Amino acid sequence: MELIHEFLFPSRKGKDPITPTQAYRQLNKAAEFAGVNSVGNHTLRKTFDYWFYKATKDIAMLQGILNHSHPSIPLRYIGITEEETNNVLKRFSVFN
Repeated sequence: MELIHEFLFPSRKGKDPITPTQAYRQLNKAAEFAGVNSVGNHTLRKTFDYWFYKATKDIAMLQGILNHSHPSIPLRYIGITEEETNNVLKRFSVFN
């Protein structure tokens, strides 16, 4: 299977992507328009990682995509461990 690589934000000046600085500016304009705070370039990566894991539950593949050395690292990175722990604690009861 051949992967097709396309830039999310291609430059209008050729085949290269826009610069990280320009991407940051554009993301912040969109975030301001939508009323969202604290958006940066890394937000896109973390959002992809979070939803990839939620859709596939394939931590090994996500670990490979992110090039992390241990499965616990991407889970902590995207906040899944804390989220899942909180969800379990909300449902837990000694009185069934």
